[in-house]
Amino acid sequence: MKDIPMQTAEESNRAHTKGTSLASIRPGQRVRLVDVDAGRSMQGRLLAMGLIRGTEIRIITNEGYGPLLIGLGRSRMTIGRGMAEKIIVR
Repeated sequence: MKDIPMQTAEESNRAHTKGTSLASIRPGQRVRLVDVDAGRSMQGRLLAMGLIRGTEIRIITNEGYGPLLIGLGRSRMTIGRGMAEKIIVR
């Protein structure tokens, strides 16, 4: 598997114009991971969970505060809001 590369501030700003934060997606919607606006440690955790570019993510629960419950294929997992805000989707 390929690691998600680090971004410069300029690249991060461009990523946000390409998508939106996972934290802002409503339940029932399906999106694809476009980028991650975070350091290597968080990128490594996301990689270990199977969250890589192109992955389809299904939002199961998003109350607007606290963690999100997401679906990846046949699996479900929770993502903290802070982490979800750094995941850029489309």
